[in-house]
Amino acid sequence: MLKSWFLIGLLSVSTYLSRIFGVEFMAGREMSPSLRSYFNYVPIGIITALIIKQILVPSAGQLAISLPVLIGCLSAAVAIRIIKMFLPSVIIGVMIGWLVRYLLS
Repeated sequence: MLKSWFLIGLLSVSTYLSRIFGVEFMAGREMSPSLRSYFNYVPIGIITALIIKQILVPSAGQLAISLPVLIGCLSAAVAIRIIKMFLPSVIIGVMIGWLVRYLLS
């Protein structure tokens, strides 16, 4: 659990620093397309890595899929596609994930 929080903290700091670098050092300058892609995709990549780490859990020396987390993530994705609001979609995904976890246990 401590490793997960350390990873979250480290990735948050790196994302924050990359954004500061972008704002402070690149203000008023023309960015190359590759640098622009970097600043656009780093946060998405970090969130994806954290979600995948929660979906694929080690079990008996192998990776297993956590159905409550997977179903919760898919529910949030469908909800954001339909209602187009981030926070309510995340809440819907969490609630459905908890419901699936409760029903499977």
